[in-house]
Amino acid sequence: MTNTQSATSLLSNITKRESQELQRLVDYTNVVALPEIWPLAAKRFGDIVALHNPHATPEVVITYAQLAEQIKQFAAGLQALGVKAGDRISLIADNSPRWFIADQGIMTSGAVNAVRSAQAEREELLFIMANSGSTALVVQDLNTLNKLQERLHDLPIQLIILLSDETPSPEATPKMLNFLQLLEIGANNTLMRVQQKADTLATLIYTSGTTGKPKGVMLSHSNLLHQVKTLGTVVQPQPGDIILSILPSWHSYERSGEYFLLSQGCTQIYTNLRSVKQDLRQFKPHYMIAVPRLWESIYEGVQKQFREQPAKKQRLINFLLGTSEKYIKARRIAQGLSLDHLHASGIERFTAKILESGLFPFHALGERLVYAKVREATGGRIKQVISGGGALPRHIDNFFEIIGVEILQGYGLTETSPVTNARRPWHNLRGSSGQPIPGTEVKIVDPETRVPLPPGKRGLVLLKGPQIMQGYYQNPEATAKVIDAEGWFNSGDLGWVTPQNDLVLTGRAKDTIVLTNGENIEPQPIEDACLRSPYIDQIMLVGQDQRSLGALIVPNLEALEKWAESQNLQLHLSAESPSAPSKSIDLESKMIQDLFRQELNREVQNRPGYRPDDRIGPFRLILEPFSIENGLMTQTLKIRRHVVAERYRDIIDGMFAR
Repeated sequence: MTNTQSATSLLSNITKRESQELQRLVDYTNVVALPEIWPLAAKRFGDIVALHNPHATPEVVITYAQLAEQIKQFAAGLQALGVKAGDRISLIADNSPRWFIADQGIMTSGAVNAVRSAQAEREELLFIMANSGSTALVVQDLNTLNKLQERLHDLPIQLIILLSDETPSPEATPKMLNFLQLLEIGANNTLMRVQQKADTLATLIYTSGTTGKPKGVMLSHSNLLHQVKTLGTVVQPQPGDIILSILPSWHSYERSGEYFLLSQGCTQIYTNLRSVKQDLRQFKPHYMIAVPRLWESIYEGVQKQFREQPAKKQRLINFLLGTSEKYIKARRIAQGLSLDHLHASGIERFTAKILESGLFPFHALGERLVYAKVREATGGRIKQVISGGGALPRHIDNFFEIIGVEILQGYGLTETSPVTNARRPWHNLRGSSGQPIPGTEVKIVDPETRVPLPPGKRGLVLLKGPQIMQGYYQNPEATAKVIDAEGWFNSGDLGWVTPQNDLVLTGRAKDTIVLTNGENIEPQPIEDACLRSPYIDQIMLVGQDQRSLGALIVPNLEALEKWAESQNLQLHLSAESPSAPSKSIDLESKMIQDLFRQELNREVQNRPGYRPDDRIGPFRLILEPFSIENGLMTQTLKIRRHVVAERYRDIIDGMFAR
């Protein structure tokens, strides 16, 4: 594909508004390979801080000029040590400014990186190193290296770079240097320019391997640059805007977001789950990229504060929130942005406008008394937050709209670099994943026949565009299963499109639960509805080949204890039934079971599109939360359904045997 053809493809289906927004941003149209961006950014943004890690010891602050220079030195150091264009280098480390320098240094040298978290299982890391054919390893520290050490002799690794300042032994085999030693070598050697084309392989990102061995997703420079050149149609950052970074840097979602935002001169602040709430208040970010679970945790924290208020104030807050929810729903209808009223008539929209006007004074009161104070917890300067990596529950979408924090939900997969769709500030259809970004096509087909379906009909989501991967590394069979002869990628997701081409996802094809009556149930929307209950912290539906759905529920213990106090009871956090003292209960007691039955029935039945088969039958309360640490969640905080199902197989079987 020529550059002219590539640009034409890139800008297809772009609207006049999107074109205007792109014109306001720094233009990288003529850039062919991703590393070409950083010298240009250094000239434009020189003294602006690019990367800031306040939690490092010592604290790390790097300007754009310093960033470009360190990337150059890292690349020159690799070349001086024998790295050649096309070589594979495994990059095994977690979020830090040095990760970004290593990532772009490797690409600048002409090599290809294969990336993964330092927290990943040893066997998975060894597989990635072997499968990618890596001849060098860039690793977080000696501790991470030690868990791989005894098997390194089986691999063709000839060079190891530590991103830490730990001093490796000069006699180490293979040759080993730390980060500063490599930069020193690079500073004393000239960087050899490597001719890279748009279709040159840039990185290998390995899938999680939930259904077998991990597959190496091959992303080219043009795949990654598509995101840099088009995400400006979604958000329009200004130089110096603050970005709070929390997702794994190696993951395609965070990675492409960083490439775009840093190309525009933003300042990236590194945070973590432990520090994020404090960092929101301290650094007052303008943008943040995260997954639904983070927004849920912020929502739960706010709800906890509400529950701690006196009863009279709680009633006022609940009244204001309820009234504001009616207000935003009326406003959506009036603006033609209600997913539940896509075909509203002129009269319906006019009526909604009148209702919106009537409710506005109450919403304004809520803003003055409650919502502005809630926004302070996010720093008070957020322009937009970008959510992806999973479905955003409706009640979370509603809540943040009420308090005045705009969420732009996006969609994509590792195989699509990843963004294919996103909501826009001027077309924020809540409940959807937005319209395709420039150059991208979405097609809904029948899962069995692959016949295209019209707007409004649910089917399998196929995707096409410049961001679609080159394929799975050394796995043509797997590639052929997901990319057809015309270039359409099978996402494995189910969904439908609105008449305005907004994508609405309904679940994963492989997550579908099929009941014995033949009904297909998508668990995600039902789970999202159940999370509205203050007593439910996490939930996973089960029930494949059963007569009804079941659920594993991690209760919100803080809310449950408050409820127990209101009932003048003492809560036993045990699934057993001990001989309890007077006025005490356990999780298996009838009162607790009745409470959760009531919560499940209400939230499921209040869900739009409720069907009788959506009702949850048996359920069990479990005390261990799903987390990354216990292996029940991915690093992007998605529940690993097959792992949870296996861990609790006996409980699930017993649940349906009753």
